[in-house]
Amino acid sequence: MSNADNPGRRVVIVVDMLRGFLEPGRPLDCGEAARAIIPAVRRTIEEETARGATVLWVADNHAPDDKEFAMFPPHCIRGTAEAEIIPALADLVDAANVLPKTRYSGFYGTDLDARLARLQPDIITVVGVCTDICVLHTVADARNRDYAVIVPAECVATFDPAAHRFALDHLRRVLGAVVSSQ
Repeated sequence: MSNADNPGRRVVIVVDMLRGFLEPGRPLDCGEAARAIIPAVRRTIEEETARGATVLWVADNHAPDDKEFAMFPPHCIRGTAEAEIIPALADLVDAANVLPKTRYSGFYGTDLDARLARLQPDIITVVGVCTDICVLHTVADARNRDYAVIVPAECVATFDPAAHRFALDHLRRVLGAVVSSQ
């Protein structure tokens, strides 16, 4: 039986499916490729929830003067609409499972590590944006903690198609994540 079929303990980590990345006209709008993954992300969350998975949402939530803004335009500022989960997924969110983050990895400065230690997942599925930034760093940190990770290719996207392809390859070859596609 493959890890994907394993009925054991499961967690889905949803990375930055936020208005600031997925709505047109926002400073870090990831574009149509990112909006195209929304139905697959929703389907994955629903299927995994039906299998008993816990869904954790890691979400950019920056202070107005965050040092990250030296590299990227101000985005997903705490208390603004940009920092909200997109309306197309909002009905799936348990607010108690939203972990605000201020850096690329969902582990940095959050209690994700402690939550996963309590949940003891056999498999973690990671979906969201950006493949080459927050998804990549979150998966790297999960793999560094020896979690088995699946990244459905149809459930991740980024600004740059070449960076997306590089990240998927890196996730698979270097980090040992299972990169699946339907």
